[in-house]
Amino acid sequence: MELTAIPGVGEKTAAALADLDDADAALRDGDVAALARAPGISEGRAAAIARAAIRHDHGDDGDFLATDRARDIYRSVLGLLQERAVSRYAERRLETLFPTGVHSRIEEVRAFAERATERDPDPAVLSALEGVEPLERSTDVRVRERCLATADAERYAAAEEAIPELSVEVVDDARDLAELARSYATVVVLDEGFAGVDVDGDVRIRPDALDTPTEIVPERLLAFFAENRSRLEAAAAVHEAAGLEPPCSLSGLRDGLSRLADDGTVVGDDEFDRLARAVDDLDAAASTAESIANDRLREAIRERDVTIEGTDFLSLVEQGARVDSLLSRELADEYAAAVEAARDHLVDALELRPEEADLARRAFSDEPTFPVEREEEAVSRLRTELTAGRDQRAAQLKTDLAADLRALREPVEELVDAALELDVELAVARFARDFDCTMPTFREDPGFDVEGGRLPLLDVAFEAVDPVDYAVEGVTLLSGVNSGGKTSTLDLVAVVCVLAHMGLPVPAERVELARVEELHYYEKSQGTLDAGAFESTLREFASVVEGGGNRLVLVDELESITEPGASAKIVAGILESLHEQGACAVFVSHLADEIREAAAVDVAVDGIEAVGLVDGELRVERSPVKNHLARSTPELIVEKLAESDADGSFYDRLLEKF
Repeated sequence: MELTAIPGVGEKTAAALADLDDADAALRDGDVAALARAPGISEGRAAAIARAAIRHDHGDDGDFLATDRARDIYRSVLGLLQERAVSRYAERRLETLFPTGVHSRIEEVRAFAERATERDPDPAVLSALEGVEPLERSTDVRVRERCLATADAERYAAAEEAIPELSVEVVDDARDLAELARSYATVVVLDEGFAGVDVDGDVRIRPDALDTPTEIVPERLLAFFAENRSRLEAAAAVHEAAGLEPPCSLSGLRDGLSRLADDGTVVGDDEFDRLARAVDDLDAAASTAESIANDRLREAIRERDVTIEGTDFLSLVEQGARVDSLLSRELADEYAAAVEAARDHLVDALELRPEEADLARRAFSDEPTFPVEREEEAVSRLRTELTAGRDQRAAQLKTDLAADLRALREPVEELVDAALELDVELAVARFARDFDCTMPTFREDPGFDVEGGRLPLLDVAFEAVDPVDYAVEGVTLLSGVNSGGKTSTLDLVAVVCVLAHMGLPVPAERVELARVEELHYYEKSQGTLDAGAFESTLREFASVVEGGGNRLVLVDELESITEPGASAKIVAGILESLHEQGACAVFVSHLADEIREAAAVDVAVDGIEAVGLVDGELRVERSPVKNHLARSTPELIVEKLAESDADGSFYDRLLEKF
């Protein structure tokens, strides 16, 4: 698919979409999650692009909803669907469902809807879906203990773009490389020409590094999994609760996540934990070791019988007198024991290995001094060795875990996408169940036939809505009392038409209808229009009747735009034109009799019949009666008065006028 051929997709957006692995499939399937992975594309923008791409792919001109009221009906229906979605993604994804007159698109969505309505909206699945969101891309990973090195300017630029997590350094020779090795725990050299160079430190020659970035920077992959932990766990729970076949081992995924901390570091390794503790506790352990040695020496001096009194000797020592020779001569064994105790404590407290213990023992000299003090150079070297060991261990753990998780990278995208798409399907399933929907049948004959239809847009519980049966062919006038349900009947027909042309189930027991290319629905005007507005309205209807005949036209009390006498003639003329086109139209009017008389063609008149008045409230048979001019509310009131008045001559006279 030529990306710029999609309406609303310019060069910049097309370039972003081109970064996707399979942009064509994502556009064709309306895969909002996949499209939103493109740089700079939000979910809302992705939904708009997907909708435009689907229209383009099916040759849809986007003119099905031809009036404001038709668009309002669609937005209301879409809102009911979106209310039944759990995730924000599903809400956006549902926006790619729209009414159309294109057969291929309707059938495509019908196949989806038939699968969706077989789903069971299990509360456990819906609960698990609450934690599912599209996966995030980690963009703030920065690794400071590792760097890339190259002598090539082009490779330098490529490295900065391919692996932004690492610093890229320029090196000309082995001396530069050695300098980097002293500054970084690991240096990854991109130039094969440095192979064989003998440099102290962790220097790795990897000419292929830019082709395998996750091996060089495992932190990238680990950050992705750490940041998306809750989403992945929720998606796994959805698959289990819904009985879906996962694209990867859920136990393997959970094992990998259990080894990963929220900051992207690896947890659960005893050796790393030991080294990390040793680095953190080194200063405190050295200080404690000093105290142990000095306390033992103080005690030995107090108890020792020397040439001078022990207390005087201790006082001299603490005043800084040189006592090296005295310690060496009189307390050599005691000093050696005190230092050994300090060394043992340092080794034990830090849980050092034998090779580390040798370096730790150098922190306390064999040369007698008092007070005993650690050798800072030896402690610093021990810290360097422990830190290097910790970082190397961490790097190895990250590399190992990244290797385990690398195979899951694409499957977890599928895992989350499948959970999100399930949410979309369940929203349709819940809509169908909540409103007792059925799949409509399309027919060749113009018109519609609705049995047991109930409007889900009323401000009452859906269970309390009276079912309506209504069938229309050609042009028809719908009469009835005020508040009898004429507008609600038009709304029901519009809802059924919109949903059917979206490819979705409709709120009725049975529906047959012709596929149309446009829905024109004109709501009731609020009062008589001035001359300019009246002229504009007539121009709008002129464009309707001058167009093609494959449309459904619904009009609510058009006569209110001007004087009743003129309105009847205008409506009659419009109905004549629509009849000549073979269009299907329903006009709600209180002037049905006058319009029928003014029309040059036979116009059917249906009526929503009032049963009567009970305690001042109108009782109505909601299903229109075919070929029947319904009585008005005033007629019903006059009839009731005539029946209740013994001398009803006045009311009888009024009743004769109807």
